[in-house]
Amino acid sequence: MNIHEYQAKSLLAGYGVAIARGKAVLAESEVAAAVAELGGPAWVVKAQIHAGGRGKAGGVKVCKSAEEAVATAEGMFGKILVTHQTGPAGKEVRRVFIEEGCDIANELYVGAVIDRSTGRVAFMVSSEGGVEIEKVAEESPEKIITVTIDPAIGCQPFHSRKLAFGLELRGKSFKAALKLFPALYDAMLGSDASMLEINPLVVNNDGDLLTLDAKMNFDDNALYRHPDIAALRDESEEDPAERRAAEHDLNYIKLDGSIGCMVNGAGLAMATMDIIKLNGGAPANFLDVGGGATRERVTEAFKILLADDNVKGVLVNIFGGIMRCDVIAEGIVAAAGEIGISVPLVVRLEGTNVEQGKTILAESGYEIISADDLGDAAVKIVAATAEVS
Repeated sequence: MNIHEYQAKSLLAGYGVAIARGKAVLAESEVAAAVAELGGPAWVVKAQIHAGGRGKAGGVKVCKSAEEAVATAEGMFGKILVTHQTGPAGKEVRRVFIEEGCDIANELYVGAVIDRSTGRVAFMVSSEGGVEIEKVAEESPEKIITVTIDPAIGCQPFHSRKLAFGLELRGKSFKAALKLFPALYDAMLGSDASMLEINPLVVNNDGDLLTLDAKMNFDDNALYRHPDIAALRDESEEDPAERRAAEHDLNYIKLDGSIGCMVNGAGLAMATMDIIKLNGGAPANFLDVGGGATRERVTEAFKILLADDNVKGVLVNIFGGIMRCDVIAEGIVAAAGEIGISVPLVVRLEGTNVEQGKTILAESGYEIISADDLGDAAVKIVAATAEVS
């Protein structure tokens, strides 16, 4: 789950991380009061969307007067921001963050992620802040310093010193960094965050460190432990189909292709998408019904798949272990009867109750193309989809 910048800053402030004063506004009517409360002499108006690159898209503006700040903030509501992370459709601005300005002597980058290869929190820092870290990694990889933290000992002073040296900090700023990194580590663990990014972390003219921008996302599987963080979810920023799928315990991610995929198991989903690509097709989604899917859940999965106008064909690839093939077949037939299936449908079943499943599909009266194995299924769905296109 992602949260907005102002929410991430508020959470980090609770762990002792220094942030600038700011006010989030959810409607144009709140803008003037927020600007007056902050008082100036400079204001930074920031569009709040779940995507990077806002500044280049016109979503971050520095204002020198209260009148300019009010007009700028009010004008951001309803604006569509198109960045390298939003895709061509962009995202509509529904929330605006107004922050007091600050003097900037230097801009730095700080990030922390869960390193899956080591099972540890890994910090990444760079003296090249304020730009995309991907660009720095490509053009100047030597400027990125990485430190992994052993959970048995936590963030120790020697970790913080190495990171501070990597940021080329000195004096007051160096001492501030020795407090910053343990706080960020505690925030990662305390909130079950999977990613934390501060870009830029700035050194002001007094040598203090200030979090100027912050992004965080969290492990969905741990949100039950953090109802306060779960309450920060902004559903308007999420894909409606992905949100609908989550409500039915379905793992769904929309992609750009034309072949809808319904499978049971993440590994099988990846293999299915790969073999579709190998045969010249393109998957329209990743949809995992899981190992304990019911007939109702399978029916809902089909509704979500077919609601995507880009889907020109559907491949169902089920290996029945815990998941029974007859349950999948019943769900397919129920969906066909309830909403109709107007695109080619290829089904490959294998495993528990496979013969019962095949019998249910064969006797359903619907046009369902049966496949013997995954390779056969991929060839058939790519060919059938090409005919529709």
